[in-house]
Amino acid sequence: MLIRELTTDDLDACLDLAESRRWGREERKWRFLLEGGEGYGITDPDGTLVATTVLTRYGSRTAAVSMVLVAERRERRGLAGRLVRHAVERAGGATVFLNATAMGLPLYERLGFRVTGAAAMHVGVFGGEAAGSSRAAAPEDLKAIADLDAEVAGADRSAMLERYADFAEELRVVEDGRGGIAGYAGRWRNVANTVVGPVIAADPGTARALIADLAARTRGPVRVEVADDRPELAAWLEARGVAAGMRTSDMVLGAGPLPGDRSRFFAPVMSALG
Repeated sequence: MLIRELTTDDLDACLDLAESRRWGREERKWRFLLEGGEGYGITDPDGTLVATTVLTRYGSRTAAVSMVLVAERRERRGLAGRLVRHAVERAGGATVFLNATAMGLPLYERLGFRVTGAAAMHVGVFGGEAAGSSRAAAPEDLKAIADLDAEVAGADRSAMLERYADFAEELRVVEDGRGGIAGYAGRWRNVANTVVGPVIAADPGTARALIADLAARTRGPVRVEVADDRPELAAWLEARGVAAGMRTSDMVLGAGPLPGDRSRFFAPVMSALG
């Protein structure tokens, strides 16, 4: 059973596998990842896709591993480990990170990943009001957004952000009063909710304003991934009807930390991308 590259031609097979593991058919998410990253899979002799992962590179500095899935009938045969090791090798010398469920945590620890933090998925209909302090991002803002993001993420994510500008339902910025941008955030539609992320901001107040302006304009439930070291943001969301749910762990391969300025990082694009 050889590892092969996955493309958007494999999208239906990826969705079938995800649905079989009760992940849901997140078509827009999978397409975005496969179009911007490197998908790898393993198929049965009959051609059925039984294992997947996606590697997303941010320049040469960091890389995200995501969508590690194995068909139930093929569990405990080392397929997930093979795919993750393959993705790590493909990442070269980049710092590799991922977001792990409780089920996947032991595997990643065996592969040398270590926990650097934890987060909760907050989901619910936002009951607050818009802050009114952000504005819709314009095409000419994208360079400033990418520059700010690179400072915070510690890597060049401009290619992903350029694609995200078309993928997102909305992208908003807060100006810093000096002609620059103090923060930006976006929202994108998933199957059962709208994800608010990324959220990059100079301070907690700016982050809350961006989230409020996006969430108040969203019909139905929103989802925001909040790290445990942001208790004030978690409490603010809870008070507005966006309650904590499933928990995950952030993990990095090896001893080094992720680069960048995490003090201004309030929510990821999605758990698959950081």
